[in-house]
Amino acid sequence: MDNHCITKIRDIFRAISTFENGLQQQIGLNINEAMLLCLLSEHEHPMLAGEIADEMGLTRSNASKVIAALERDGLIRRRACSEDGRCQRFHITKHGLEKLDQLHCDSICVPEELKDMV
Repeated sequence: MDNHCITKIRDIFRAISTFENGLQQQIGLNINEAMLLCLLSEHEHPMLAGEIADEMGLTRSNASKVIAALERDGLIRRRACSEDGRCQRFHITKHGLEKLDQLHCDSICVPEELKDMV
């Protein structure tokens, strides 16, 4: 039985975990939190939670957890939609942009297993 592909995926998973631990130590964000800050900074308009989940490839539940963590830290803020007060849109705050400025790809240690993918 050839299980080489599973071994390779395990190695990639370990490398991503190592990368995420370094990211957490360096700027205090996990990979999904950093990705969400990047996503919101790249969009002209605030985004709905469902749009965030879809763009990031997360379940609605996972997206909600990431949103809550960043909101708790004041890095993003929710705003009621003008057309429907029940609807909430999220945008990056000034503090979030400052945190994002700490994220420089050249200063983040990318594990060797992932360098060919970057």
